[in-house]
Parts: sequence; structure tokens; C-alpha cells
Amino acid sequence: MKLILSYLKHYKLLVLLNIISVFGFALVELGIPTIMAKIIDNGIATNNTTYIYQMGIVMAVISVVGVLGTILLGYCSSKISSSITRDIRNDIFRKVQDFSHSEYDAFGVSSMITRTTNDAFQILQFTNTLLRTALLTPIMFLVSLVMIVKTSLALSGVLAITVPFIILGVIVIAKLSGPLSETQQKRLDKLNRISRENLTGIRVIRAFGNDDHENERFAHTNEDYAGVSKKLHKLMAASQPTFFFLLNLAIIAIFWVSSQMINVGILQVGELVAFIEYLFHAMFSIMLFSMVFIMYPKAQVSANRIQELLNAKPLIVSPENGVKETKEQGLVEFDHVTFTYPDGEEPVLRDISFTAKKGQTVAFIGSTGSGKSTLINLIPRFYDVTEGSIKIDGVDVRDYDLKILRNKIGFIPQKTRLFTGTIANNIKFGKKDATQEEIKHSTKVAQAYPFIKRKPKQFEEPISEGGANMSGGQKQRLSIARAVVRKPEIYIFDDSFSALDFKTDATLRAKLKEETEESVVLIVAQRIGSILEADKIIVLNEGEVVGIGTHSELLNTCQIYNEIALSQLTKEELMQ
Repeated sequence: MKLILSYLKHYKLLVLLNIISVFGFALVELGIPTIMAKIIDNGIATNNTTYIYQMGIVMAVISVVGVLGTILLGYCSSKISSSITRDIRNDIFRKVQDFSHSEYDAFGVSSMITRTTNDAFQILQFTNTLLRTALLTPIMFLVSLVMIVKTSLALSGVLAITVPFIILGVIVIAKLSGPLSETQQKRLDKLNRISRENLTGIRVIRAFGNDDHENERFAHTNEDYAGVSKKLHKLMAASQPTFFFLLNLAIIAIFWVSSQMINVGILQVGELVAFIEYLFHAMFSIMLFSMVFIMYPKAQVSANRIQELLNAKPLIVSPENGVKETKEQGLVEFDHVTFTYPDGEEPVLRDISFTAKKGQTVAFIGSTGSGKSTLINLIPRFYDVTEGSIKIDGVDVRDYDLKILRNKIGFIPQKTRLFTGTIANNIKFGKKDATQEEIKHSTKVAQAYPFIKRKPKQFEEPISEGGANMSGGQKQRLSIARAVVRKPEIYIFDDSFSALDFKTDATLRAKLKEETEESVVLIVAQRIGSILEADKIIVLNEGEVVGIGTHSELLNTCQIYNEIALSQLTKEELMQ
């Protein structure tokens, strides 16, 4: 409820209109039975047509007011609930944008998607029901109760017997539905995770012929989710037939008692009709209000999951009054850097120190799992160092305004990611106000221009989700162009040339060398052939620096580098 109330305060006028509309709806629902009783007893029984016409006009007016109240109630409740859900989703999305990689790992992408979609939808349904019934049903019940007692005190005893059973049923259902709702949402998280893995990894699944295994895995998880959902829906569905069963029993009891009262003249037919209407409204109000309590546990589970995400404090935050300008430009320093993942026990990087200056190309090489990608992920503060410091232009990266820090960097990740849109839009992701000439120049440097030129719409060629309509090499070249158009101080290439043929690789590097003369270039590489001309090569092994130097120096001083070189280069290449 706290989550909903925190958003409701932004829509005070609509809430006020919602309250006003409730009274209009209550007027018609409770006013018509009263008028109907008078028409039967004072009009039809005495054959007074004038009275019937007068009361008919009053009933028509009340009906119009009731219709307007119903329309306004529906509009206000729908408008408020949908607006609140929109605001929640916007806040979740903004919050997620501030998360570091640690929070993504902790929550899981599929769970965050579920919280943004399904959990927010549960809030929408509950809020809509709450606004329609939370104020309406207590008013309806209290007024109906007063009218029931006023009409016949003897018959009101039936309500006193029936209501406790309804309330007891509501409490039981609410208590049982809470744990089931929590389990249902967790299993939905798992279902979304498996669906996401299957869709993104469909080529691998097909290549290894694991379609049947994935079908079984999904079917099993889907069955678990369906099983919990069935239990929850059966529990919810049990409330309505139980209510009508109790209502019918109450009406039978009323008819049996009232028949004797009418015979002795202490109850009129019109009063009986009105009494049954009041009884129906009283019990129906309880049932409607009970729906709020039945829905509450499920909404509470969703609200807690959303609140948990909104309350999460990112590990990586931009400092107040962070540094925005520096005197130096183009200097990266690692000073005894040690790093351990937040959920890890052992450091993955130990005591790393080196310096990269403007105009230099520094390459990192080593076996798989040696910490190369982890090292360069520390520079834009995807993670923070555990010990030591990383300085850019003489300032610790933790002291920078986060946006300024990342604006200094052109990052080309190991796993290329393109976005739905056009080629031009994807390149502009690096620089929003890039001119057509800048875009064209960046693609020429990245060796992407030749294949773009062959596209029917060239720079306006659409890119499908995840860049599925582009080859691996094309995606890498567009990703490089996206960084080049930015003209950053620091270029970071995380194994970004792996999908390129040797000729394209060589041409691209030659163009990049001209483009990056005033920048620091950091390259993570698997192929020694790609880094032969680097000014400095840093060899990593199990998170530690085991060699620093040029290619020729390392061949003589670093055994691990020598072994990598022997495995990749011919004798002629080694002699060069």
C-alpha cells in the first residue's frame, strides 16, 4: 500500500473526482430500491397513477445521475491506475539505468523484466479495483445496513448470521493466496529466464540438436508455473460461488420469515422487495470489498518486489560535485590495482600497475580467464577497484562525474550490441549530434562504408533486433564506427577485431592509427598478429602481470608470451 499511496499523491484532483463519482453511483444503487418500494406500497397498492408517474420521474433523474457517476468512476479509476503503473515502470527503468553490473547480476535480467511488466500489471489491477470499491463498498454496506434495520429489524438477523461466514472465508483465502502469489512470481521469473536463454541461444541449441531437451526444460518450468497459477485461480474462483450460495440461503430464509410477517400485516410487499435489494447490496458490497483483500496478497508480493528494486542502492554512483574538467588529457594510470567481484572470494586481478599515454597503443594478452576484459571494465567504472586506484588525466576515476568520465571513453565491447533502428542511428549512439559527414568518416575509418554503400538504403538501412540482419564482422565494424564518431580521449577495444579477416583487420588498424594519434588506445587481443606494432604489450596470467614490453622484448623476456607467439606465428614471422 505504501508504494501505491506514494504515487497516488501525484493525482489528487483525479482522486477527488473519483470520490465524488462514488457517491453518484451509491445514490442510484440505493435510491432506486427505496423509490421502488414506495411505488409498490403507495402507488400500485392504492392505484395512484399520479404518484407512480412522479416517482418514475425521480427514478429517471437518479438513474441519469447514477450513469454519470458510473462513467466518471470508471474513467478516474482507469486513468489513475494506468498512470500510476506508467510512473512505476518509468521509475524502474530509470533506476535500472543507474545499476552497475553487480546489481544486474544480483537481480537477474529476466527478473527485472518481470518486475517491470507483470508485477507492475498486478499493481494496475489492484489499484483499479481499490479505487472502484475501497470507498464505494463501505458506504454501500453501511447505508444498506441502516436501511435493512429500518425496514425490518426481525429480518436483519439473517444478515447478522450470514456476514461472519463471508468475512471468515475472505480471511482464509487472503492468508492462503499470499505464499502462492510469491511462488507464482518467482516461477514466472524462471520461465522468463528460460525463454530468454532459448531465444537468444537458438542457433547454439539447434547446432547441438538440443531442441527436445530445451522443450522438456521449458515444459517442466511452464508446468510448475501453471500448477501454482491453477491453485491460486481455484482459490480466487471459490469466493464467488460461495458468496452466491450464502446469498441464496439468506433469500430463502427471508422469504420463509417474511411470508408469515406479510400474512399478519406487519410487513408490506414493497418493503420486502426493498429489503431484498438492500440485503443484496450489503452482501454484494462485502463480496466486492473482499476482492480487495483477496487481491491484496498478490499485489503486496508484486509491490515488495518492485520496492526492493527501487530501494536498491547502486554500488557505482556519481560523486557529488564530481570532477568535470582536467588540465591533462590522454593519460591512463593503474596504480597497484587489485579487484575482487562483489560476490567473489578470490581476487581476479592482483597488483596491476602500468601507464598509457596519449598517442600510445597498449595491448593486453593472455590465456582465457586471465583477467583482460575485467581489467578494461574497471576504466569506465563498470566495477570499482578493491584496492589501489585507476587515474585518468591525473584524477581517480571514482572522483569523476560519471557521465564526464564515460564521455572520455570510446568503448567497443567484446560482445557487439546493435540496437533496433537504422545504421545511422546506431552510429549516432556514440554522438547524438553527429553530422552526416562525421558518420560517413567514422564508417570509412572502421571499414564499414563499403558494405553500407551496397545496402539499398545505405545509412538509413534498418537494423533488426540485436543486429540479426548483420554479419559478425559488419556488427564489429559498426560498433567501431560508433566509437570513432565520438572522437574520445581513450579507445578501448575488447577483442573487437576477432570477426574480421586479416586484410580488413590490417586496413582498419592503419586507419585507426591515423585517427587515434591524440588518444590513448587500449586493446584486448587474442591474436598476436593484431598487436605486433603496439607500443606496449602487457601479458596477464591468472590475474597478474607477468610481462610488459614490446613484441620483440617479450619474445626474449616472457616465457608465456613466447609460448603464445610460437602457437600463433610462423618462424618467418617470429624472425621479423
